[in-house]
Amino acid sequence: MNKRTVTDMNVKGKRVFCRVDLNVPMQNGQVTDDTRILAVLPTIRHLMEQGAKVILATHLGRPKGKVVEELRLDPVAKRLGELLKTEVAKTDTVYGEEVDQAISQLQDGDVLLLENVRFEIGEEQNDPKLVQAFTNMAEIYINDAFGTSHRAHASTAGVAEQLPAAAGFLLEKEIDVLSKALDHPERPFTAIIGGSKVKDKINVIDRFLDIVDNLLIGGGLACTFLKAKGYEIGNSLLEEDKIDLAKGFIKKAEEKGVKFYIQQDAVVADAFKEDASLQTVPANAIPEGWMCLDIGPKTAQNYHEVIMDSKLIVWNGPMGVFEMEAFSGGTKAVAKALADTEGYTVIGGGDSAAAVEKFNLANAMDHISTGGGASLRFMEGRGLPGIIALDDKD
Repeated sequence: MNKRTVTDMNVKGKRVFCRVDLNVPMQNGQVTDDTRILAVLPTIRHLMEQGAKVILATHLGRPKGKVVEELRLDPVAKRLGELLKTEVAKTDTVYGEEVDQAISQLQDGDVLLLENVRFEIGEEQNDPKLVQAFTNMAEIYINDAFGTSHRAHASTAGVAEQLPAAAGFLLEKEIDVLSKALDHPERPFTAIIGGSKVKDKINVIDRFLDIVDNLLIGGGLACTFLKAKGYEIGNSLLEEDKIDLAKGFIKKAEEKGVKFYIQQDAVVADAFKEDASLQTVPANAIPEGWMCLDIGPKTAQNYHEVIMDSKLIVWNGPMGVFEMEAFSGGTKAVAKALADTEGYTVIGGGDSAAAVEKFNLANAMDHISTGGGASLRFMEGRGLPGIIALDDKD
């Protein structure tokens, strides 16, 4: 990585504004999953041990610039303090007199958590006034929030452009793993692309067709590819305006020598609900009025074999509506194959990360990205504002 990292910075006695992603699930005022908190502990601990005055900023949920009591960060500060085995002070505002007072009382190695930055309308607008307020708080900026680095917000890109800025350990690892996978992949290299819409994955499919050996397609977006092959798809999700694009991708794969896999069979239902009538049919024989909601067992077996033969596998997007038990089989089969393969597995955040968690297979993966949208954008080969804004190495 050619950006400065936290170990390049002398933080002793300095006020360090550290953007983290503590957007964790909560219920009844309790953190129910602390995975994201655990992920940033190495950076926070390093800053504490080096004698920094640590000012943490994060968002939680989507309050859209308003104060939402259920989205206050008090439970997060409590859980973070338990994990760090120290008291984590917290402000009730994002900036202003109370924050200035709290920062002035920080000793070297202390940690302060600001209130939810998205309570301020200026956060998502990268408002200069809020950027200036954040800049005035600190002498150094550290970004350890990969999951929000694709957004040019005040606490990600704005403040990074004003202060000496570097990456935390988690951000550094994300960039290193994804860069290595895309720039120097071990082969055979397999990408698995799922999810509901082709339009959300156009750029990543296009990029992968230049670098992979195998491309496996699943999820709702597969139906547009089935239609492109001339199959009838019943009431399945279809992006009519993307059929020609899908045909183009199939042709590009052929020209590039990429093995392009589209499902051979499908689990179809007569309605989009858990207790709908189901049947498994060949992918070219989806009955009128029925919809494809998962890949079928033949396809799952086929995909399993490709995955087992691969040295590197990148997965972004589920194979079906895995949130409903009846349509979770294909996604589960792919997750299980990734858990069993000896190849290096990279899970591209978002729904794929949620799926491996749901099936209790997260620990068997080599790397699970902490950012769905950010990892997708990175894999497309596009710059992330929160990373671009960091200082280059000397």
